[in-house]
Amino acid sequence: MSEIPPLRILYVEDDPDANLEFIKTFGHQLNIKPLDTTDEIYQALQDYYPADAVIASGQSGGMELLRRIRAVSWLKTLPFILTVDKLTPEILREAKDAGASDVFPRDFRRGDIVVRLQYFLRKQQLKALQPTETPRFEVRIPWWKRALDIATTGTALLILSPILLAVALLIRLDSKGPIIYRSRRVGSGYRVFNLLKFRTMRTDADKMVKDMAAFNMYNRDEEQAVVQSNFALCSECQSAGHCQKMLYLDNEHLCEKIYLQRKHNKAAFMKFGNDPRITRIGRFLRNTSIDELPQLINILRGDMSLVGNRPLPLYEAEKLTSDESIARFAGPAGLTGLWQVTKRGKGKKDMSEEERLQLDIEYARNFSFGMDMKIILKTFPALFQSENV
Repeated sequence: MSEIPPLRILYVEDDPDANLEFIKTFGHQLNIKPLDTTDEIYQALQDYYPADAVIASGQSGGMELLRRIRAVSWLKTLPFILTVDKLTPEILREAKDAGASDVFPRDFRRGDIVVRLQYFLRKQQLKALQPTETPRFEVRIPWWKRALDIATTGTALLILSPILLAVALLIRLDSKGPIIYRSRRVGSGYRVFNLLKFRTMRTDADKMVKDMAAFNMYNRDEEQAVVQSNFALCSECQSAGHCQKMLYLDNEHLCEKIYLQRKHNKAAFMKFGNDPRITRIGRFLRNTSIDELPQLINILRGDMSLVGNRPLPLYEAEKLTSDESIARFAGPAGLTGLWQVTKRGKGKKDMSEEERLQLDIEYARNFSFGMDMKIILKTFPALFQSENV
């Protein structure tokens, strides 16, 4: 079993003797990067130095550094230990209010700093494993939009009922399995619901996903990670002989680039060209968008609207939680939307995730009765697309 690398500590202390004593005492247990000023520590963190914790002396500006670090959203949970000449209730209270993880004497005669650091790291690991609630916020649907949804979908379901029954029969005759496919989706305000579709894939489609990874239309060229021990290094770090941006995640040490590549492998909007998982009738249903007709029921129930941003699978929605990306969930979820009528059906397979996201954000911020009418009118010619996706 490979030995776990020592914790990486950014350390600043303006007293040369105290600095030397700390490195001498704990250098064999910790990977210490001593720096001369708190500004250097802050800059190192801004440059994504993979620190497991920061130890800073109050005499060296540690309290000010603590406040600067806690003001950065992605550094709010980084363990920070402040060292002081004398522990007093006032200093302890000030450090706690500023967000310090702990306070130690500068000579570390009291307490076991290594055990304390290991505790902080383990606490972060356990917290990361805990299930988190999906963020939700209220999205108000205008009365005209809800009235339009009920009127159009109610009428459409009555008119299309013979077609819906015929399609259900064809699906039953074409392949084994349920007629309706239910997929957990995230709609407006991050509300999760079951999206209804006519089944267009074989019942063993999920088992074929791994074998189909090479055909992903949105795959990008990525570096191949070579894992010889418990480390995963990208090619750049392999050339340097060590990891330049190491992360510790779920009991695994790995390069930050490898971590980002793993997340990217689950890229949003994953589709396949000429997908063999699709049934014979399913290909026709997809090309004509008839497979989406059961979503009229979702609209009638209020899960989504006729026009809006497409509700996303859970694994896609969890990636879109930044201040900018989350704006696309501030608008209604819908059957058709702005990006569908902008490029869909024009033979363009190169619409990027960013383009789709920006169109979704544009709709969420600017949707109106007039815009909805234009999208609805443009949707019909876009239904019969030439792309086989």
